[in-house]
Amino acid sequence: MTGLQNAGCGVQNGGRAARPVLLLLALLCPAAVGAQGTSGFTQAARPEAVGFSAARLARIDSLIEGLVAGREIPGAVALVARRGEIAYLKAWGYRDIETRAPLHTDDIFRIASQSKAITALAVMMLWEEGRFLLDDRVSRWLPAFANPRVLTAFNATDTTWESEPARSEITIRQLLTHTSGLDYPAIGSPELRAIYAKAGVPSGIGNDRGRLADRMTVLGGLPLRHQPGDRFTYSLGSDVLGALVEAVSGQPFDVFLRTRIFEPLGMRDTWFFLPADRHDRLVTLHDAESGTAAPMRGSVFDGVNPDYPRLAGTYFSGGAGLSSTVEDYARFLQLFLNGGEYDGVRLLSRKTVELMLTDQLPSMADEFGLGFGLETPANDHRSPASVGTFSWGGAYNTTYWADPEEELIGLIYTNLYNTAHRNLGERFKVLVYQAVID
Repeated sequence: MTGLQNAGCGVQNGGRAARPVLLLLALLCPAAVGAQGTSGFTQAARPEAVGFSAARLARIDSLIEGLVAGREIPGAVALVARRGEIAYLKAWGYRDIETRAPLHTDDIFRIASQSKAITALAVMMLWEEGRFLLDDRVSRWLPAFANPRVLTAFNATDTTWESEPARSEITIRQLLTHTSGLDYPAIGSPELRAIYAKAGVPSGIGNDRGRLADRMTVLGGLPLRHQPGDRFTYSLGSDVLGALVEAVSGQPFDVFLRTRIFEPLGMRDTWFFLPADRHDRLVTLHDAESGTAAPMRGSVFDGVNPDYPRLAGTYFSGGAGLSSTVEDYARFLQLFLNGGEYDGVRLLSRKTVELMLTDQLPSMADEFGLGFGLETPANDHRSPASVGTFSWGGAYNTTYWADPEEELIGLIYTNLYNTAHRNLGERFKVLVYQAVID
């Protein structure tokens, strides 16, 4: 439980079973209640203590309350932390807009592609152990990726294709930076979507059947969209990296993440498939294609059951499979702001964090590190975030960023499919930075 939360402290709607004494504390001493949390972050006594204007942060409330009132979104959870303290943590609206079950700050969301940065952390932990170099060929551990071929022709009528030998093999660095030449099922190019579908290679977004290593073996025999290293193409590279972690560590990917990352960081609510005691905290996936949010009735992406986090799955997608809470993910981000250490636990060295947050593609238009999108001098004019900020999001409208210069973390989650509100994260970011006063 995160403690009964008080809007005057920038926190609300977090406690599910708050005792009457906490209610009294909330009225008499809101700062004391904020300190009751188990998030690992200290609750700021007031936003001004960490350089925010409480009045200006309230503009976030106005934005989200309006979207909820108009049923444009079912609800949202937002967290803002600075200098290791939570300045703002709120939930609005409903976990399920049909049942009107209220949303809580500790509810669990499908984070989809936010899984990718966690996979990158796992890879870099093994790199730090000397298991491989970043420019090693991945085929050394996953032989199916030896002798790759690049697509040269595709027949849409029967999905046959032609290819030519690639100039080089895929490296681990290229998988981390989406320059491997792999593509994405469901959201990639029409040609590769058809080829992947025919071969039974899933998008990973909620797939529960089969084994990651088996499907990645199939993927290794399919053509690439372009030559490795030629350009940025958002891809299944993180799923391949999950299979790499399994091959190098000798552990199932979910076990590696649980024992090496989630448990050490106290990320108790981050899972591929949720334990039964967390099922009631899973937010319903909503569909907003009509402009009005409603519970998702059909499948998503390539035939996936939207209720997949409650299934007893065996497919651990490094690119899109995880579900989590805003507070769990804030712990993960704080690890990087702290130079690889969190709450007395060190997972990476400061120098490895610096490498991960260095633009790996200086000759390309995409500013990307090892697992994160980056704010660099080349794109800094687009955003109020500082150079060095790292960020990404998920397909179901979850967004995060962390700004090392400002010691600032921002997350906003709402599980929506087919939504026009892809810019919600950017609007939230503007409202966070306009509230900075110190």
